[in-house]
Amino acid sequence: HLFGEIVDDVMILNVAGEMVNKLWCEIINDFPHVALHEFIIMPNHIHGIIEIVGAESISAQTCMQKNIDYTVGLRVEMDSQRADMESRAKMESRADMESAPTLGKIIQSFKRHTTLQYIKMVKNGILLRFDKRIWQRNYYEHIIRDDVDYERVAEYTINNPLTWNDDVLS
Repeated sequence: HLFGEIVDDVMILNVAGEMVNKLWCEIINDFPHVALHEFIIMPNHIHGIIEIVGAESISAQTCMQKNIDYTVGLRVEMDSQRADMESRAKMESRADMESAPTLGKIIQSFKRHTTLQYIKMVKNGILLRFDKRIWQRNYYEHIIRDDVDYERVAEYTINNPLTWNDDVLS
């Protein structure tokens, strides 16, 4: 239980929990196409809703990338200036795709930042060492498809401390 404890059905964050909370809120600094919604830190894990805004434009970029690849493949005879322009457009489109946020990239970055910060706090004598790793190797994801599902997941997230004793006992 690295991040705090549940007391009377309320999560009380310790120093590590406060650090995790701060870095969660800073996700939007690294990923401007992300909106953070309900979030709760538990003693040994977190729950949160992450929205990747502008997902339609990311899909459009993917489609545009395929279209550029197809177009370049068909044009055999073009002058060098036009070839350079298309090559640059293709590279810029690939760069856009590489910078497009995916849930995996967001979670990887969050885990990395929190782990590095935790290690720094251990070295400075603020926190005790952790055993092997802070985060589990993977994460659970669920795509929220409508308002009803959103309300269910948000309520589950917010009320998670109320079910802590059930989780601990099972």
